[in-house]
Amino acid sequence: MNYTNCGNFKTSYIKDAAIFQTKFSLIMIYSFIVLTFIFPFFANTYYLYLCNTIFIAIIGAAGLNILTGFTGLISLGHGAFIGVGAYAAAYIFNNTDLNFLIVIPLAGLVTAAVGMFFGIPSLRLKGLYLSIATLAAQFILQFFFVRAEFITGGVSGAFVNFPSVFGVSINSDFSFYFVGLIFTIIMLLAAKNLIRTKTGRIFLSIRDNYIAAEAMGVNVFKYKIISFGISSFYAGVAGALWLFYLTIITPEHFTIGVSIQYLSMVIIGGLGSLLGSIFGAVFITLLPEFLRFAADNLSQIYPAVTSAFAAIREGAFGIVIILFLLLEPEGLAKRWNLIKAYWKLWPYSH
Repeated sequence: MNYTNCGNFKTSYIKDAAIFQTKFSLIMIYSFIVLTFIFPFFANTYYLYLCNTIFIAIIGAAGLNILTGFTGLISLGHGAFIGVGAYAAAYIFNNTDLNFLIVIPLAGLVTAAVGMFFGIPSLRLKGLYLSIATLAAQFILQFFFVRAEFITGGVSGAFVNFPSVFGVSINSDFSFYFVGLIFTIIMLLAAKNLIRTKTGRIFLSIRDNYIAAEAMGVNVFKYKIISFGISSFYAGVAGALWLFYLTIITPEHFTIGVSIQYLSMVIIGGLGSLLGSIFGAVFITLLPEFLRFAADNLSQIYPAVTSAFAAIREGAFGIVIILFLLLEPEGLAKRWNLIKAYWKLWPYSH
């Protein structure tokens, strides 16, 4: 939903299809982007760590939203696909002389190929059955991460040295911040424009009514596979960034819990909304930090809270998801649009 002022008439198709419908929204976005580039010069390491984690989560959530939110295909294997991207990046980076800026999209392409392979069951399976098939992909890939030691390093994991770009080593939260931010902006812009293309509109038609889309001549299976590929590409890029941020990855980083977290991001943020992907990634990333802060304060009164923090955190995820499904099924993006509408109409209700 993009509210425009009364009297703001569009006189061309270009204006009608513009991402930002008003100059005010365009100025606000540019101002926000400028502030994000200035932010690290005033932030400490902890806040930079949170931002870097959020950048990676946004890219992964945007990819899952393309598959689940825009195409209507549920995936429970997104965490494993992120792992494929991370391990592919580690293998390529350690065995070639390519710069990490080239390795990251290559890892995304490898992950896209793997995702398209596991998307083949979407020809016959739908809904809950397809989600179980993707869950199988999660366990198969996890088994591969542990057993294929010649590629992944097995349980010991994979290591890389700190990458560098133009002679600058990306060896700190500060330097990685700019890499993560630039990749996030590029990937979100690409996703936004993808939805505006013919392919993106076909994704929406498959989500809304795949039978009608097929009756109109759409090759549903082809576009489902494309959606799996694009979603997995985003997962691969997120995984590669995660690798170059940590410089070490193990199979424990890509468990079913990670897949559930990403599914939670798109549900809480808002299915079928890139803005929802951002909100969901921020919310799920900051929720454990908020719980830890609350647990630290409560532990001074009730010391048992510290030992029970892990269980409380897992339970909190479940409660939050249930509450959002019950009270705000369209996610935080819907709430954001309602807030904008309120201020747009204030003080008049109609």
